[in-house]
Amino acid sequence: MTRQSTGRQQRGRLSGIVRGKNVKDEINQLDAENERDVIACFTLFKFLRPHLDERGFIEQVREQAHEGYRIAYIQRDGEIIAACGYRVMTFLAWGKVLYIDDLITHPERKRSGMGSALLDWLLDRGKQLGCNEVHLDTGHQRHDAHRLYLNKGFVLSCHHMSVKIN
Repeated sequence: MTRQSTGRQQRGRLSGIVRGKNVKDEINQLDAENERDVIACFTLFKFLRPHLDERGFIEQVREQAHEGYRIAYIQRDGEIIAACGYRVMTFLAWGKVLYIDDLITHPERKRSGMGSALLDWLLDRGKQLGCNEVHLDTGHQRHDAHRLYLNKGFVLSCHHMSVKIN
């Protein structure tokens, strides 16, 4: 459940349990037009997407926002410690799907339960939006992420293939 807050951010509460305690962090949904907030997210996303510089990240997020891309993040002590990028898409093969483009926890906060909490939030968000499934692609070398996804009920259902054309 989200509610409109001051400014242009939407906030929702996590209800999950992380290491034996209730998660009190808020999940904030980024306003892609608020450059300060996008830059704050870049400080975390650069670990996952090192090929993007700050200006490129800002432009890419804004362009993708027009295609339905959203960023949600967890902030603790003024620092963004975990974030995800997602969008809703419709496919002939699967119907309406919440697609997770990005999911990252700050390297110094790994195994804190924040990635798991965001993933739970995304699964709930998919249900709220009437999606049939939640999908993601993951790098073959990201074994810790694979373990998290498998523990959350994801299955390896296809191979993603690509070819560079320019």
